Amino acid sequence: MPRLTRWLGLAGAVIALDQLSKLWVLGSFRPGESVAVTGFFNLVLVFNPGAAFSFLSDAGGWQKWFFVALALAISAWLVMMLRRHAAETLLPAALALVLGGALGNVIDRLRFGAVADFLDFHVADWHWPAFNVADSAITVGVIVLLWQQLTHKEQRND
Repeated sequence: MPRLTRWLGLAGAVIALDQLSKLWVLGSFRPGESVAVTGFFNLVLVFNPGAAFSFLSDAGGWQKWFFVALALAISAWLVMMLRRHAAETLLPAALALVLGGALGNVIDRLRFGAVADFLDFHVADWHWPAFNVADSAITVGVIVLLWQQLTHKEQRND
C-alpha cells in the first residue's frame, strides 16, 4: 500500500499544481484576455466546454456530464491499474500523471461547466489550442505509457 500512496500522491500533486495555476490565472485575467510572454507564447484565459481541440465544444451542454462521467470511469480504471502495478516505476508514474490531469479537468467541469485553459503557444498568427497543466500531465503520461509499452520486454521464465 505505501507504493500506491506514492502514486496517488503524484496524482494529487498534479491536481494541486493544476488547480493552483488556474486559481492564479482566474484571479489575474478576464475571459479572453491575453498577455504576450514571448514571441511564441501567451497567457490567455479561455474556457473549453469540449474535449481536446474543442471537440464537442458546441454540443449544447450535455457534453459536460459525458466528459465528467468518462473521466471518472477512466480514473477508477487508472486507480485499479495503479494498485496492480504499484511496485513498478515507469508505468504507475505515467498512470498517475493521467489520473491527476483527468481529475484536475473534472474539477473545472464541475466548477465552471468547462475547462479553464491558459497556455497559448503560437507561430505567427497560427495558435495551438490553449491548454493547461492538467492537459500537459495527461499528454506526458500518455507519451510515457506509449514509450513504456513499445520498449517493455516481457520477462520469460525459461
